[in-house]
Amino acid sequence: MYKNLGEYVSFLESKGELLRIKEFVDPVLEIAEITDRVSKSEGGGKALLFENTGTSFPVLTNMMGSERRICYALGIETFDEINSYMESLIKELTQERGSFLDKLKILPYLKEASRWLPARFKGHPPCQESVLFQPDLEKFPVLKCWPDDGGRFITLPLVHTKDPVTGARNVGMYRMQVFSKTTTGMHWHRHKTGARHFAAFREGEFPIAVALGGDPVYTYAATAPLPDGIDEYLLAGFLRNKPVQLADCLTQPLQVPADCDIVIEGYINKNDSLVTEGPFGDHTGFYSLADLYPKMTITCITHRKNAIYPATLVGIPPQEDKYIAVATEKIFLTPIKFAMVPEILDLHIPEEGCGHNLAYVKITKSYPGQAIKVAHALWGAGQMMFNKIMLITDQDIDLRDHSQIASVITKHYNPRTDTHFSRGPSDVLDHASPALGFGGKVMFDATAKLPEESGHGFQNTLPAISKAIHFTPDLSDLKGKINIITDTGISGEYHSMWIWGSNCDPVRDSSFHDNLLVMDATAKSPGPNVREWPPMALSSAETIQQVDKKWESLGIGGFIESPSLRFRQK
Repeated sequence: MYKNLGEYVSFLESKGELLRIKEFVDPVLEIAEITDRVSKSEGGGKALLFENTGTSFPVLTNMMGSERRICYALGIETFDEINSYMESLIKELTQERGSFLDKLKILPYLKEASRWLPARFKGHPPCQESVLFQPDLEKFPVLKCWPDDGGRFITLPLVHTKDPVTGARNVGMYRMQVFSKTTTGMHWHRHKTGARHFAAFREGEFPIAVALGGDPVYTYAATAPLPDGIDEYLLAGFLRNKPVQLADCLTQPLQVPADCDIVIEGYINKNDSLVTEGPFGDHTGFYSLADLYPKMTITCITHRKNAIYPATLVGIPPQEDKYIAVATEKIFLTPIKFAMVPEILDLHIPEEGCGHNLAYVKITKSYPGQAIKVAHALWGAGQMMFNKIMLITDQDIDLRDHSQIASVITKHYNPRTDTHFSRGPSDVLDHASPALGFGGKVMFDATAKLPEESGHGFQNTLPAISKAIHFTPDLSDLKGKINIITDTGISGEYHSMWIWGSNCDPVRDSSFHDNLLVMDATAKSPGPNVREWPPMALSSAETIQQVDKKWESLGIGGFIESPSLRFRQK
C-alpha cells in the first residue's frame, strides 16, 4: 500500500485522478466552496491538492470521493475482491470441523490473519521528523467550511484513545474545532467509543493522540462500523494485507501509525468544564447546533517534513462521504449476514440518506413477520441503530434502481397494514428527532405477503411515492401510497429523498388519510416535540463571488456553478 499521503497523491496523479491548484486559495471558506463544486460533479470529480494555502502545508480534499479512488485507497480493483475473500474467510472460520485433518485446514487462515496485527515500528518514525514542543495549530491550514461555522475545524482526525480498564485501543473520527493555538473541541457523541473511554476515566488528564494522513486506509478504518473491542488497525491490516506499524507518541502514552503525516498529542482534563463547540455545517446538509463538549489541550505536534494536510467537506449530499459509505456497504454486508441476519441478500444505504436515514434491504422470506424481525435486528446493529426509514423486500430486484423500488411498493405494500413504526436511538445530529438522540423509526414491508399476513385488500395501481410541493388544506394532491410533503423550493427526486430523511421524524410526522400515508418533511417551527430547527449549510454570496472570479486561474477545467445557489433564497 502507500507509505504516506504523498505517495497516494502521486499515485492518483498518475491515474488522472488528481488536480493540483497552484493559485492561492484561502482555507477559510474558499477551499470548501471549490471542493463542493468539484465533488458534486459526475462521478465525484477529482481529488484536489491545494498547494498554496498561506502555510507550509498543502491541503488534500476529495481524496476518496469516487468509487475508483476509494478502491485505490483500499488497494483493490473492485469491491468484489473483498466480498469474495471475506465470504470465504468467514465460511472457513465458522464451519464445523470433525477430523484432525479438517481442523488443520484452518491453519493457513490463522497464519494469514497474524499478518494483520499491528506491530511496533523500529527506529525513528517518519511522523516525528519535525517536532513542535511549543504546539501551534495556526501553522496548519485548518479549514472553515461554511459561513456560520463556529470556527475552523479539523475534519479528518484519527482520534486515538484507550479504555482505562482494559487498555483496548480505539481509533475514531470526531471533528475538532480549533479554539486557540493549543486547544480544540472534541466532538464525540455519547454513543461513540472514545466518549465511553473518557467517561470510564476516573480523574486527571485523559490522553489523546490525533493522527492525520498516512496510508488512506487508516482514514477509512476510523470510519468503519466495527464492533467494540475490534482494533481499527486490525481492519486496516486486513485491507492492505500487512500490519500497521505503530510508533510511541512523545508526550502521551499512546501509539499512532509511524507513517502518518501529522500527529497532535494532548489530553482532556477530567476536571475541566465542558465548552461550547459549533455550529458546524454537517453531513446532514444542515448545521449541527452549538453544544457542550470536552476541550482538548495540546502538548505536542509532530509531522513529516513534507506533510500533507488532509481534509474532507461534509454538507448537502452528494459529498466524499458518499463513496466511503459505498465501501462500508460492500465490505460489511457479509459479516452482517453471517453474524446477525442470515436471510439478508443485499443492503443498500442510498447517498440521499446521509449515511443512515434511509435503508433498502432485500431478504429471503420464509415465514410471516420476517420483515419486522429483520428491521428490529438491523436497528440493533451498531450504527444501523440510527436508521430512521427502512424498506424491506423479498423480490429479485436491484436495490439501487429507484424504479424497481417503486415497483415493489406499488405491488406489495399496503400503507395501513404494512407500515411499522418504532422508536429508538437517533443520531445526535438528527435535528428532526423530538428529543436529542431519541426519535421515531419506520419500516415499509414490501415483501410478498404470506396467507397469515393477508386480510386487507388494496389497489395495486396507485403509484409508490409521490413528492408534493407543499401542504394543501384538503390534501387533495395526494396520489401515492407514500406522500412526502416538502417545502416550496425542494424539487427533484434526489433532494426530495434527502429532505425526507433529514426533516421527518417518522412517528411524529406521519398520518394516514384513507389508505394513504402522509409524511411531513417540511421545516418545523420550534414547539411541542420540535427542537430548534437549523438552517441548511450553504456558501455565502461573497464566497461564491470570490470563487467565481478566480475560477479560471485555478486551472481545473470548465466553470462549475456553486451548488449552494440551488437552495439560496433568491
